[in-house]
Amino acid sequence: MLKSHGRYDYSAITRRPDYSFPDGKRLAVHFSLNVEHFAFGEGLGNDYGAPHPHPNTRSFAWRDYGNRVGAWRLLEFAEQHDLPYALLVNTEPYDYCPEMIAAFSRRGDEIVGHGRTDSERQADMNHDEERACIFEATAKIEKHEGQKPLGWLAPYISQTRDSLDLLKEAGYRYMMDWPLDDQPVWFRTRHGRILSVPYAHDLNDSLEVVSRRTPSQLFCENLIDQFDEMREESARRPLVMGIVLHSFILGQPHRLRQFRRVVEHILKHRNQVWVTRPGEICKFIESLPAGVVPGS
Repeated sequence: MLKSHGRYDYSAITRRPDYSFPDGKRLAVHFSLNVEHFAFGEGLGNDYGAPHPHPNTRSFAWRDYGNRVGAWRLLEFAEQHDLPYALLVNTEPYDYCPEMIAAFSRRGDEIVGHGRTDSERQADMNHDEERACIFEATAKIEKHEGQKPLGWLAPYISQTRDSLDLLKEAGYRYMMDWPLDDQPVWFRTRHGRILSVPYAHDLNDSLEVVSRRTPSQLFCENLIDQFDEMREESARRPLVMGIVLHSFILGQPHRLRQFRRVVEHILKHRNQVWVTRPGEICKFIESLPAGVVPGS
């Protein structure tokens, strides 16, 4: 018998109870924008190729471009298209560039916990260190936003065996770290259930550009194909499509030019799909009767 995580049970997507999102819509689409800050000359870094020795000034500056330029460009883009964001924030930018996060918060974008910095990952921490990381990040968001975040995505999508228990203990209602499904699924923790909201782990701008070196034209064609296929399939079952942006990747002008085609294509179908934020998806799933969503 293989070792099990014990967090959820198997469930075939074709054999579940049916439901629809608000206004009878069947496909929910959320845009998750990651804004991150990295230590200079130490720690981990999301590099564009083989890692270089510290101080990796070229890579540090490329990533910092996201906070100085890319995030503001993507903010203007969202305002042009009336596009809601979930802002996945490292909390170090509250000290480094607080006006950037405040600009998104003012327009009503959801603030999602994304650790303290992407210079570290939870898998390298012991229990007490990880608990401190989660609780410190949560407290800083609550201090600046006036409320705790509903959701969490770990830096590098890196969890330990304790992460879900610690997140629930800290008051989180959903997370996006497990790429197991195209529908929300309830997970078990020591402190009650926590929801898994689908997030783009495979068709993810960071993985595509940094790791796979996929041209932006092809990446955006893939996003359009993903949307069209899921929109057709959603006639048979409700689905969630997450679209992942990083400010230093899709905030580059040539990539945003291609990404415009994706958003314009999706918005042609805005009357058919629920363009929303993951926190709103979580609240909707919480309102459904027991037995509808796997794990409930």
